[in-house]
Amino acid sequence: MDRFTLDWEDVADEAAAFVRGRMVAAHRDRMVIGLSGGIDSAVSAFIATRAMGADSLRAFMLPYRTSSDRSMADAQKVADALGVDHEAIEISPMVDAYFERYPDAERLRRANMMARQRMAVLYDQSERLGALVVGTGNLTEALLGYTTLWGDMACAFDPIGDLYKTQVRRLAEHLGVPESVRAKAPTADLWQGQTDEGELGFSYDTADEVLSRLVDDEMTVQQVVAEGFEEAVVERIAAMMRASGFKRCMPPVPSLRRLRA
Repeated sequence: MDRFTLDWEDVADEAAAFVRGRMVAAHRDRMVIGLSGGIDSAVSAFIATRAMGADSLRAFMLPYRTSSDRSMADAQKVADALGVDHEAIEISPMVDAYFERYPDAERLRRANMMARQRMAVLYDQSERLGALVVGTGNLTEALLGYTTLWGDMACAFDPIGDLYKTQVRRLAEHLGVPESVRAKAPTADLWQGQTDEGELGFSYDTADEVLSRLVDDEMTVQQVVAEGFEEAVVERIAAMMRASGFKRCMPPVPSLRRLRA
């Protein structure tokens, strides 16, 4: 048994109970989710329907013009497997209209705008439907800061936010997420040929092994390296954690009300 093994049926039940609790607390009975065709959004959708039933969830596919056909096909497979209502809304006109003003904008700016535009659409749809937005981010991405603030991070609750990517993959298999979704290389599909691991410079397997030691075991970088991991990779992962800490908390505010005249 390795460090990522959990009782997957208990995990699924606990995550579903969490979703039900958040919905009851908010006095809502409807949810919306963005289905990208990736494993994270698929698992969140499976958990959401496990919690509240297929009728409670409406899925949105939000492609940009460079999105791959496979992503859309896999998102469709997930929606069909769950029997949820779904709709595709093309975000290209919205994103491109903004960048007409900034035609030389670099790729990262465009990618972040896509993520934030998708979330803007989801929150508008949640308002239209009286629904809550289901999150789709895993713990690995959050710890690395490999996520867009107020973009894919934005949600009312995140049923998989406490699971490393390795664990999300295993939960996906337990839940019966379509094999084509589970088997492909993780990608945010923000530009043609983009893969998460190619952009990060290391695999999710390596990231999870290192992160779990740094975070859960509270080991130092030197201690992790001593276990056989490449020093440059461990240093990079630790640096990414430090640099992205601001993404994992609400915006800080100064304490001013104590300054009485």
